[in-house]
Amino acid sequence: PPDDGSLVFHDDQGAQYTSRSFQRCLDSHGIVQSVSRPGTPLDNAVAESFFKTLKRELVKERSYGTRDEAKQDIFKYIELYYNRVRMHSTLDYMSPVEYERQYA
Repeated sequence: PPDDGSLVFHDDQGAQYTSRSFQRCLDSHGIVQSVSRPGTPLDNAVAESFFKTLKRELVKERSYGTRDEAKQDIFKYIELYYNRVRMHSTLDYMSPVEYERQYA
């Protein structure tokens, strides 16, 4: 992963994710951990919704020959469709680009 803290690992309060050894492993690889707080199940709701959508709309039925092929396909999906065209319920059914234009 990049060494600038730009890779975030989203998880819940599972013991496997909150152990010191797991946290040290993430730290050693420059990965930032995002853990939802106890009793706050919606902390990662937007991220979880995004990954569910990504899997359902793009990668579920595909098979990638290489990691680079998968990265390019996912990048195109996010940058050309998800952020520019796809409507989001959390943004009043606008795309993120349209929402930013309207409220910036």
